[in-house]
Amino acid sequence: MAWVWFHRFGSPPWVYGFARRWAPWFGAVAGVLMLVALYGGLVVAPPDYQQKDAFRIVYVHAPCATLSLMIYTTMAVSAAVGLIWRIKVAHAAAAACAPIGAWFTVATLGTGMLWGKPMWGAYWVWDPRLTSELILLFLYLGYMGLRAAIEDPQKADKASAVLAIVGIVNVPIIRYSVVWWAGLHQAPTKKLGADADMTGDMVWPLLMMLLAFTLYFVAVFLIRLRAELLRRERTATWIREVLA
Repeated sequence: MAWVWFHRFGSPPWVYGFARRWAPWFGAVAGVLMLVALYGGLVVAPPDYQQKDAFRIVYVHAPCATLSLMIYTTMAVSAAVGLIWRIKVAHAAAAACAPIGAWFTVATLGTGMLWGKPMWGAYWVWDPRLTSELILLFLYLGYMGLRAAIEDPQKADKASAVLAIVGIVNVPIIRYSVVWWAGLHQAPTKKLGADADMTGDMVWPLLMMLLAFTLYFVAVFLIRLRAELLRRERTATWIREVLA
């Protein structure tokens, strides 16, 4: 059964149809969850005992940061699948991931700077996590720039795939930078519950927003994947059949 699904996701017509059917549903559910999570984070959650209302930016910052890493990992895995098994859809998926991941990384850095000003007194410090997150943005931009610079699609797929795979080493560096090195960025929240770093009425909007952002990514990814497949397969017979 797993191999059947693997081969299906290697078929451009099947993937195109799947993306066309499911993208609106993922987007609709993401929108509803986002509104509920925003209400929970901005209205229901109490102020933090130290940061007061300034902490509420975490409901955008933390999900964006998580998605920036998750999308890069997805891009690198897709690129590796395309490089090893020579599956065109996998390369298309990696290409579709890159702009979305770059924007999530920009949002992470932007909201982090806005949060850092009242907490640290400066918009930017060369903290290990901030610096490694900035490197992640450069990796996204480098991947997209490399693809655009090579005219031959197959050579562009191979070269960008190698860059994406090599760059995956930065993901665990970002994830564990607050543990490995001393910096201004706060450590991960370790406890939940009554005597926790974050109480339940603070946590559920954060988890819901993370789910909403993830579903939003899937929706936009499927839309971009359709566009990428149309661009790559524009001369194929199945494209004419679909458009007809």
